[in-house]
Amino acid sequence: MTLTKRKFILFAAAAIMLSVLVTLLGALGVDLYLHHRAEKSAGLNRWGYRGPIVGRKAPGEIRVAMLGGSTAFGYGVTWDEAIPAQLERALNEHSSAPPTRVLNLGYNNEGSYAFLPTLQDFDFLDADIAVFYEGYNDLTGDYGVNRAVFRHESVVFRLTGYFPILPLALVEKARSLRFGGDLDAAYAAARNEPGSKTVFRPNLAARTSAAALEAADAVSNSLSRQLDRMAASTPPAVASTTEAGCAYPWAYYCQSIYVATKYALARGQVVAIVAQPRKVAEDRGIHDAQQQALQGMIARHFGNDPRVRYVDLRDTVDLKNRDIAFDGMHLGPEGNGTVARALAPAVRELAAVRAGAPSR
Repeated sequence: MTLTKRKFILFAAAAIMLSVLVTLLGALGVDLYLHHRAEKSAGLNRWGYRGPIVGRKAPGEIRVAMLGGSTAFGYGVTWDEAIPAQLERALNEHSSAPPTRVLNLGYNNEGSYAFLPTLQDFDFLDADIAVFYEGYNDLTGDYGVNRAVFRHESVVFRLTGYFPILPLALVEKARSLRFGGDLDAAYAAARNEPGSKTVFRPNLAARTSAAALEAADAVSNSLSRQLDRMAASTPPAVASTTEAGCAYPWAYYCQSIYVATKYALARGQVVAIVAQPRKVAEDRGIHDAQQQALQGMIARHFGNDPRVRYVDLRDTVDLKNRDIAFDGMHLGPEGNGTVARALAPAVRELAAVRAGAPSR
């Protein structure tokens, strides 16, 4: 039977669409499998936050969204050893307390600039309390504003809310193959760190596998770029002029927290703005100066508002103790537990403020 030109074109278009659909479904299946493997250890779930996916909010349930960088995320520990998970346990240890879920919205290397877009991205989680836990990633201040919003690098996440990890897995596997399984060395080389020059010489099979994975990642990136043209560009989270009123070099840091706090309050949330454990050595004075500017901003704009609270945890743990902070900044399970327990009373008080009842 001879196909007409019109039928041939329709058949070809259907075949191409089916091929693309099968490819996308296959990639989605692999991505979901990778999420399943990684989300309980060091990864994110399919909606882009750390820990188990929460369902519909239960009657009387209180939800706390904790935002920040790697110290909130829990770099170096499993999801249930990070501060948010331990805070949830501390808040629920009394049977008379309302059931509370703490959602880990942290992301490595993000600073306060990411607070506002992160709140907007995760509005669907219906948080009652926002906890802003970041200062370390903003210590460069106005000299080098940290504008990282890493989830927004994924056009799929921006368009759909689904956070794919297959591209990252492909890149990391390829780098690992090229560096003999040493992923840390691969990232050090990518950053051009001194002494990071590799001496590993991958064999033909490893080079071929790495090239194939890099090619697959290139295809994924190409698709992402095409989708990106369809997505609206992300507006800046902080305006060029600052209402917060902090002096240089903390103008943008204060402004980022100011606009995120205003947004949370407008959504009916209450806010805890937390000073992390005090940095040591050369960063100590800078950290204290940063927090002094932040406290001034909070006093000016929210000083009489019971819905906003500054929680100073700078003296909670000693970052010089490597049994507590394994690298002088990130805490192990014990240190995270100490911070969580110190933060819990302030969160309980804010929950009471939101409920309109006196704090216990």
